[in-house]
Amino acid sequence: MSSTVQPSNPALGDAPEQTPLEAELAVLLVESLNLEVAPADIVPAAPLYGDGLGLDSIDILEVALEVSRKYGFQLRSDDERNQQIFESLRSLAAHVAEHRSAA
Repeated sequence: MSSTVQPSNPALGDAPEQTPLEAELAVLLVESLNLEVAPADIVPAAPLYGDGLGLDSIDILEVALEVSRKYGFQLRSDDERNQQIFESLRSLAAHVAEHRSAA
């Protein structure tokens, strides 16, 4: 699992301000994956995979599980939109906002 983030990482730094849901999801990412980065330092539009935040497919599975638990809907591994959903913190937040249970 990803545990460190390089300071020159394009997913970190002078981030445009996160929305409240993006900030909540950033905390979920950092805590569930034990990332060594402050949630507020994650740039909302930066990629979650590879050169962005540096997550891999196992990390994304863990995030999907945590999102499903917290927000009351399933993120399925066979969903053809997963690449778009997990493209960035912003795209994940948009998907969660659209599908979460009204609890």
